[in-house]
Amino acid sequence: MGYSDEHLRDVLKRTRRIAVVGVSTNPVRPSFYVGRYLALKGYDVVPVNPVYAGETLFGKTVVATLAEAGEGVDMVDIFRRSEAVPEVVEEALADCPDLRTIWMQIGVTHAEAAAKAEARGIDVIQDRCPKIEYQRLFGELRMGGFA
Repeated sequence: MGYSDEHLRDVLKRTRRIAVVGVSTNPVRPSFYVGRYLALKGYDVVPVNPVYAGETLFGKTVVATLAEAGEGVDMVDIFRRSEAVPEVVEEALADCPDLRTIWMQIGVTHAEAAAKAEARGIDVIQDRCPKIEYQRLFGELRMGGFA
């Protein structure tokens, strides 16, 4: 799954409101620190997880479903196992009218669900992390050496 840097950069630049599906309240879990990072970078992050619904993360109330995420979600970032992806994609397509991107985290892929979203004009990125790509593409990754 090769994605050009230009494409990834464009997706990250145009995105405003991200629903993080499968977010955790545990600060050592990737879904927590990726969501927090994206919020710190100015994205409007909507935490989605029925287990933590009603709690507060990143200054927002955790919602149980994408339908509760409200208007304007243009990216859904999936922190769920690959076998759960079709259900999340179905919900995103049904409940997020402003959806432009479905992003599946590192290790998460689902060809059929991706094809269904792409057939509806949605960009799909699989097996990547928006935090890592943001850092890499916008010059925040420091490679090698100590400064």
